[in-house]
Amino acid sequence: MQRFLLSRIAVLIPTFIGVSIVAFSFIRLLPGDPVQLMSGERVMAPERHAAIMHQLGYDRPIVIQYLDYLWGLLHGDFGTSIVTKRGVVGEFFTLFPATVELSLCAIVIAVALGIPAGVIAAAKRGSWFDQGVMGAALVGYSMPIFWWGLLLIILFSSVLKLTPVSGRIGYEFFFTNGTGFMLIDALASGQKGAFASAVSHLILPSVVLATIPLAVIARQTRSAMLEVLGEDYVRTARAKGLSTYRVIGLHALRNALIPVVTTIGLQVGVLLAGAILTESIFSWPGIGKWMVDSVFRRDYPVVQGGLLLIAMMIMIVNLVVDLLYGVINPRVRAR
Repeated sequence: MQRFLLSRIAVLIPTFIGVSIVAFSFIRLLPGDPVQLMSGERVMAPERHAAIMHQLGYDRPIVIQYLDYLWGLLHGDFGTSIVTKRGVVGEFFTLFPATVELSLCAIVIAVALGIPAGVIAAAKRGSWFDQGVMGAALVGYSMPIFWWGLLLIILFSSVLKLTPVSGRIGYEFFFTNGTGFMLIDALASGQKGAFASAVSHLILPSVVLATIPLAVIARQTRSAMLEVLGEDYVRTARAKGLSTYRVIGLHALRNALIPVVTTIGLQVGVLLAGAILTESIFSWPGIGKWMVDSVFRRDYPVVQGGLLLIAMMIMIVNLVVDLLYGVINPRVRAR
């Protein structure tokens, strides 16, 4: 198991360097001058512009800038925002709980509905339920997040007036020294109606963000279950007279979960990418909205550091998924 873990960690090193190059290059490929954007509509004197560019180090050769940036990363320095003058890591982890809360709720919805739907669809292959689930999964996967989000806002917020349009909690509630997780803070505050308000604000963004992962997990679960249900040991279990519940739940599902776990792990990246649109639509104050605002402001350190920190989160999740392989199927550890 130790060798298995070390081999997976070794892969992360070149991946980290590659992501740092992409993160460093991405923002510089966009048109726009970060120093000029800092001044707003005012015209900056050329001498002042050159002085600020020199102060920020943006007048040096691009290779030297990257090497300095990489050296800082190796020492844990992800840079300082040129707009807010705050450390990128500090800003990231201040906003990260909002994105984590949204993503966790979305993945819980996707897993809780996707796996049972895929298992039942495989067990009832060709039935109306199977065709309905696969049709709904195709529609959910194909639907753009921004369009789906706006439709739900129009229906549930504007027409039915059941859910709020934006934000994390009602303006009448306020917490100090919280955890950053609104559900926990609202529950711990003891304020009447605070938890219900936090839940109502979370429903629509979570459903929107869960749509694509739900569709993918349902389709992958069905495909994996169909493959496993055709194996000899499953036919043997049925020939012994075991109930369908025991055949599917005890013999088939565990082996079918290996590709499903892979899919769930990969959906973390999808969730973080989808969170950018979802948070923008619902004005959710998380890292997605923070990154979008930073791109428009050409805040180089924030965009670079934010992309790298998000990539590190995804790499860690994928490492955990690899380790789960060894728990679900011990044969993986021997490879």
